[in-house]
Amino acid sequence: MQSVSTEEPAVNEAPTPVTAPVRPKHKGSAQLFQNPLLERLSHTHIALPVGIFAATGIISMYYGLVHGFMTGVAALGLFLVGLLAFTLIEYLVHRYLYHIPATTAGRAKFQYTMHGVHHEYPKDKTRLAMPPIITVFVASLLFFIFRFSFGSYAFGLLSGFTFGYAMYLFVHYAIHAYSPPKNFLKVWWTHHSQHHYRQDEVAFGVSSTLWDHIIGTMPSKKSA
Repeated sequence: MQSVSTEEPAVNEAPTPVTAPVRPKHKGSAQLFQNPLLERLSHTHIALPVGIFAATGIISMYYGLVHGFMTGVAALGLFLVGLLAFTLIEYLVHRYLYHIPATTAGRAKFQYTMHGVHHEYPKDKTRLAMPPIITVFVASLLFFIFRFSFGSYAFGLLSGFTFGYAMYLFVHYAIHAYSPPKNFLKVWWTHHSQHHYRQDEVAFGVSSTLWDHIIGTMPSKKSA
């Protein structure tokens, strides 16, 4: 007589979505949207967002000084604080938002659209910055956030923050668009290249390596 097993049947748990490592492609561009207008708007020339953020910083500083919201010394101090704050935000956004673990299909799509496409096509010069319409929105939103949060100090802080943003965009573009320089700027180029081609779980700073040093995410010197 055949025996009957009293053991509970094994239950196979659904596997957690895992994305395969992205192999960089140095030619071409990915299609992110089926809608041709949205697809066109996802591309931009780097000069436009750099110019918008640089102009925001200059106008903010000028307005704050002319209307007496701050003096020269205070303006310089607020500018430097804003610049330092940007380097931290740049690091945190790059590490925790742009490299969010793709544990679901929705997260994977979000991560690829926001940043994964850049890792797949690192030489696509038209996708190294936000489109102008989004840049204007972000610059305006930053003004209202800073003005509401810091009052009259906002003009100096915003100036440093948006200048840091413009510098980040320019440095990021130069790293991907040009060959490694033969001067001190090569430090930035080498640091970011290691993030793309060796260890994408470290080296999150682009315009500065400060927070990678402080938090401990500097790339190792050993070969991967």
